[in-house]
Amino acid sequence: MRVPVVLLAGVDPHAMAATTVGLQFDLPGTVAVRHHIDVERQLLTRTVSDVTGVLEQHEVELEHACVSCAIREDIVPTLERLAREGRWQSIVAHLPVGAAPAHLCAVISLDTRLARFLRISAVVTAMGAAHPVRDLLGDDLLAERGLHSSHEDRRGVGEVLGSMVEHADVVVLDGPADPVARGLVEALARPGVLVVEGPSSLESALLTDRLHQHAATAAWTEPARTGRLPRVMAEGVWQVDLRSERPFHPERLLESLDVLGTGAHRSRGCFWLPSRPDRVLHWDGAGGQLSVGACGTWGSRAPFTRIVVTGVGVAPPQLRPGFGDLLLRSDETTGWQVAEDGFEPWLGPIRRVA
Repeated sequence: MRVPVVLLAGVDPHAMAATTVGLQFDLPGTVAVRHHIDVERQLLTRTVSDVTGVLEQHEVELEHACVSCAIREDIVPTLERLAREGRWQSIVAHLPVGAAPAHLCAVISLDTRLARFLRISAVVTAMGAAHPVRDLLGDDLLAERGLHSSHEDRRGVGEVLGSMVEHADVVVLDGPADPVARGLVEALARPGVLVVEGPSSLESALLTDRLHQHAATAAWTEPARTGRLPRVMAEGVWQVDLRSERPFHPERLLESLDVLGTGAHRSRGCFWLPSRPDRVLHWDGAGGQLSVGACGTWGSRAPFTRIVVTGVGVAPPQLRPGFGDLLLRSDETTGWQVAEDGFEPWLGPIRRVA
């Protein structure tokens, strides 16, 4: 029998702790595994506990290791070991603050050996209810809040938390939230995802069933998603779906990234460049901070550009015309066999397929 694993993610230590405690007491026969990163001491601490108390505590030095690799290499074997022991009916995996659950989900869901003992039953994102809009759309860095995972961690709070909400099966706010804030969370989350106020609102039987469906989550979080988006119903929340079959013009995009990339909103999706026609390029932004990169090839698919922008208040009027100005015009379709396009620092050198 495979042991269900509830993954808990977030950027608010207090909300995560409250949710873990609630899960630990509500889920029958559960064991909790909490990982914490001490950046100054360069230590990853693993604590295993159940209702009887702390069962074990172990420290892993991170000085000469990749943080994400160290987390993965400690979490996965620990979860497998606890499942093999057969003492518990479920496992709650409290990830380090700021650690994304996506990769761990893929490892456990797709590894046939691990699948004999473990299954991800739910991904829970815990959030503070005091300032959800600021957390999702503000320009704070994790490091500015003391939540970074390494000295080199320059990620934004909004980018990290937005991704966690989009990957979640359940979003738990640690108290009552403003209706606009709750509406923003619901607009970013996958359709049908539960958004609850307070850990006590969670149904333990639901979390240990088969709430998490890896394929559905992957389709929603895929940068090059193609499906229609549900209509945003929350008052005070807007969403603009920008689409085109045309690529961005590299030079204009570099000069005008702020048109789409800055502002108190969440933006994500995909684009392509005529200088790199075979590459799917992802767009991931929040609160004025933007990340772009390559995430595969188009293969047999026709390339397209699609950026979905979500915010509160009134949508900036320049989004649609600004998006149009960045696209390649009909008289600019030739002459793109170039050695460089200016995106080398983010996308690497241009590689031509023979």
